[in-house]
Amino acid sequence: MNQAPERRVDVHSEAFLRRLMRGQLRLSIACAAAFLIALLGLPLANYFFPEFMARRVYGFTLSWFILGVLFFPLVWAIAWFFIRRSIALEEEEVREIE
Repeated sequence: MNQAPERRVDVHSEAFLRRLMRGQLRLSIACAAAFLIALLGLPLANYFFPEFMARRVYGFTLSWFILGVLFFPLVWAIAWFFIRRSIALEEEEVREIE
């Protein structure tokens, strides 16, 4: 029997890397958008809702509480999500090839 040779996609092939990079680009844009919303949302909240942002929370105004206490955990959460999802994308692509 004359069978066509099985065509395997290499993990280091251009097609694999292009698909992976495209997925990671979409993920990067989503994470950057979440960060920018948080970064620009605080000044906008201060501008449009000054009375609300001046409320006291644990001895701080809400504005300073968000900036000083909640902002860094939010950035860590975005970074954690990015890393976990990026690894999952890579593993997904490898599983598809195998």
